[in-house]
Amino acid sequence: MFDSPAEVTERLAAVDYLSDDAISTSVFLAAALGKPLLVEGPAGVGKTQLAKAVAQTTGAGLVRLQCYEGLDEARALYEWNYKKQLLRIQATSADDDIFSEEFLLERPLLKAIRSAEPTVLLIDETDKADVEVEGLLLELLSDFQITIPELGTIAATRRPFVVLTSNATRELSEALKRRCLYLHIEYPTPERERDIVLAQVPSIRADLAEQLARTVATMRALELKKAPSVAETVDWANTLLALGRDELDEATVAGTLGVVLKHASDQARAIKELGLSDA
Repeated sequence: MFDSPAEVTERLAAVDYLSDDAISTSVFLAAALGKPLLVEGPAGVGKTQLAKAVAQTTGAGLVRLQCYEGLDEARALYEWNYKKQLLRIQATSADDDIFSEEFLLERPLLKAIRSAEPTVLLIDETDKADVEVEGLLLELLSDFQITIPELGTIAATRRPFVVLTSNATRELSEALKRRCLYLHIEYPTPERERDIVLAQVPSIRADLAEQLARTVATMRALELKKAPSVAETVDWANTLLALGRDELDEATVAGTLGVVLKHASDQARAIKELGLSDA
């Protein structure tokens, strides 16, 4: 997929994802070694966007498994079309095999394994799923295969590039981590966030982008329920353009806090700590 970490940086920049040395090296090694990449860090630092950017810059299809509490095998791997099986049983007296490809419903993990085209498999917010889901992933991540009792073992037609993301709300198992390369992403420095804003919102002035980045960095230093994400910084830049504002003064910050802070208590703290008027 890539010849060097430097090429990763260049190609990701071409799709407006500004990488750094750690990110580029991790992506390069994951591709070169054929290993899944576990990306951990606070919500909103660009973990999911990294997988999307890799898919975009390589022309690969993106298959996404969104994890959540209660996710099970039927939603992650595969399930049988029980309605179709029942209709077949009712329609024929023959001893038809109702556990065949005809009745199999692909879910994201099986779809990624069976794809003959270049594929990026994004297993998003892995830490939100139950521990049992990690057990489902172990065979996939170690051997790139899935076992279906009725059909046997299905090996990858073409190994997908796998990205797992985690917000670190719970510790993932050592067995899962052993199968992956590990990358931790923190919030960017104000300088890098300024560059991200300029890449995503090219019509904004550089000095205004820098004001935004530094103000957001100050907010993240406060004890907030939810610190602003990089995507919300970009949204703030677009908000200022939509309002025709060319300066981030106190009135503008106070009037647009809802773009970056989504809890009333966070807004109240920011108003107090930044010395803003809540009028």
